[in-house]
Amino acid sequence: MWFWSGDSVEQELFDLYAPALRSLGVNFNDEQLQDTLEASSYGLEDAFRSAIIYILWLEENLKPIYPTAILIDALANQWRTKYWKPEYLELEQLLSPGQRWWRAAVDKWGYDERNQLVADIFYDHGQEFIKFRNGKEILVDTAYKWGWERVADYAINTSDTPLRELRQ
Repeated sequence: MWFWSGDSVEQELFDLYAPALRSLGVNFNDEQLQDTLEASSYGLEDAFRSAIIYILWLEENLKPIYPTAILIDALANQWRTKYWKPEYLELEQLLSPGQRWWRAAVDKWGYDERNQLVADIFYDHGQEFIKFRNGKEILVDTAYKWGWERVADYAINTSDTPLRELRQ
């Protein structure tokens, strides 16, 4: 599916807006969307923002929503918006499960402990992973199923510092 090099502006924009679009129901595995993305480079950010705002408006007004079709139309017709606010990406409903887990980890473990245990949250082949500083990785869905204590034990398994010492 990947059309852009890892360090391109297009890839940066995709990485910034894709989690919000996924959380709104956009299916990036859709063949028509992939074809449209491949043909698009100009106006990507405007199209992503416009699709997000329009989908949020439809939700608020209880209208039928077809997120993937909306993004295809936004890209194909180079939608533009003047209503975008950067804080939209911080709306709880637009956060990916990994972003929600990242925020919740502060509440459960504290800021310092989370940062000592967790290196990154990333996507790979459509799945969201947590990468720990000990080199291990786990699916975000698995982390939710395991619970905080088991995930913490997994994250420090090869570390010399026991969890109880990190909590002091």
